[in-house]
Amino acid sequence: MAQVGIESVLVAGRGPAACAVMAACSRLDVKTVAVHSEADRSARHVRLADDAVLLGPAPAAESYLAVDRIVEAARRSGAAAVLPVPPALAGNARLAGAVVAAGLTWVGPSAAVLERLGGDGVEPASERGFLGWVTDSGLHHTTPVRRDRAAGIARVSWTPDEPVELPAAAKRLAEVGWRGLVTVGIAPDGALAEVAAGFSLDMAVLERAHGVDAVELALRSAAGGRVAAEPGPGRAPRKAVVVQLRSTLPPGEAGRVTGRLPESGGRRGGDDGVEVVAVSGYEPGDRLDGWYDALLATVSANGPDTATAARAAGNALTGLPETGVPHDGPEVCQVLERLAGGTAPGS
Repeated sequence: MAQVGIESVLVAGRGPAACAVMAACSRLDVKTVAVHSEADRSARHVRLADDAVLLGPAPAAESYLAVDRIVEAARRSGAAAVLPVPPALAGNARLAGAVVAAGLTWVGPSAAVLERLGGDGVEPASERGFLGWVTDSGLHHTTPVRRDRAAGIARVSWTPDEPVELPAAAKRLAEVGWRGLVTVGIAPDGALAEVAAGFSLDMAVLERAHGVDAVELALRSAAGGRVAAEPGPGRAPRKAVVVQLRSTLPPGEAGRVTGRLPESGGRRGGDDGVEVVAVSGYEPGDRLDGWYDALLATVSANGPDTATAARAAGNALTGLPETGVPHDGPEVCQVLERLAGGTAPGS
């Protein structure tokens, strides 16, 4: 039996986030099953998995977002659980209910809780919010987060240096039955906005800040109270910054990655104890398909303060070799330079 109580999972998702989940499951001795469309037969997340199942044609509605096909793939593969990666799947009440009805473990909040919150997965959209892990005993690893957005998508997330007071409603997440990871948006008036499940860009902020593995936390929650470990006192939280590198190819246009992106899984620490983790969804020679989100890689870093973490993340993106596809690295580095200089974007 794997150390988290679940032996195998079907990982529902693609791209760098799915690759990060695959790597974490490997460290935890959990077997993985990838799902893919006809356009993604040789994608990196497929190569990292122990097994893979074809969902359907390239359009996401007929493959990656098709509830019935995901559940059938899990049944055919023999996986014990379904771990949804993007919030669009992780917050889908119909998918959660169908997985449980099939006799499988759902790694996320229950279908009933998701239904009460709207039933459809939402992407975190607010400029500020917080992250956490919810168990029977309440909210743990609570991590305030700020976001810089471009074209409606968060491209940089970080822990603010200043103290943050969470909304009183944050304590009610455990009371309403939410279990597992959560990403919450805070509205300008201080009320809760989005409440999202899954592995958003922000989740790496929680990992770097608290030195934990988000996949392990999610699996322990899903395995039940019998094996779910409550977090110990651990170390004091650090400051963390996470960025995502996106291709700027026109929508629908395909490309090919010819140069190495930020090193996948790379970790390095200096005298200041800074940790940098890069996860790429592609390797040289891989095709970037025009059907899907053009997220190339994520880079996360921590440090004693936000400026130090921002500099470490920026160093990982500076001087990238020719990748074969245009990307927004220069724009992202400008945001990081502001953070490194002590000026939060948007302030």
